[in-house]
Amino acid sequence: MKTRALIVTGYGVNADEELAAAFTMAGADATRMHAADLIADPSVLAAYQYLGFPGGFSFGDHLGSGLVAANLFRSRMGTELKCFVADGGLVIGICNGFQTLVKTGLLPNFDNKGEPVVSLVHNNHGRYEDNWVPVRFEIGPCVWTSGLGPRMLPIRHGEGRFVARDQAVLERLESGHHVALRYDGLNPNGAVHDIAGICDKSGRVLGMMPHPEAFINADTHPYRRRGFDGGLGLEIFQKAVAWKTKNG
Repeated sequence: MKTRALIVTGYGVNADEELAAAFTMAGADATRMHAADLIADPSVLAAYQYLGFPGGFSFGDHLGSGLVAANLFRSRMGTELKCFVADGGLVIGICNGFQTLVKTGLLPNFDNKGEPVVSLVHNNHGRYEDNWVPVRFEIGPCVWTSGLGPRMLPIRHGEGRFVARDQAVLERLESGHHVALRYDGLNPNGAVHDIAGICDKSGRVLGMMPHPEAFINADTHPYRRRGFDGGLGLEIFQKAVAWKTKNG
């Protein structure tokens, strides 16, 4: 029996179809649901094993990228989101979805307090980035990325610079192996410690700025005609589906 992924859409999200396609190609069934419908009945989460927050411009990035969406989810279904994770669900937030997860407090979620202690802010050069960048994956608990080798992934963001509230938070991210991936030799936005994505202590909640769902076919790689080393973004979803299928 296939596992099931719920992809949140609406209010300016624009990468939901790509994210659904990635889960489908990885072997899961994927359903796209408007955020308003999910908030109206968050009990539907119980029927899914994965929850995906795609990229885009939720609420036009008014007041800051992902902030309005984060406040909405935290105030209307914060308890249900925490229960979904506590019950073994896997969560991924990509780009705007990553911005939403850190502002809800689901990442890094030190001590299960759900306190926002990191953020994604404007790129240090003040420009929107639409490019491919090399990334490397760190050794740690993240079930989405464990064992993956370095590769190039596409990015598209104006507020992708990862920052921590203070040095103590940054040190805890590093010592607790919350950093799941880093920009490798080319930091496109000035992110502290080259951080491109983090996970919670369970390793089941991942947020990242690069778009693995936009690289599920080798033909989309910029070096496709010259050959390239490294795997697809699709492998991130395959890792998650394989882990959930094995571990339940």
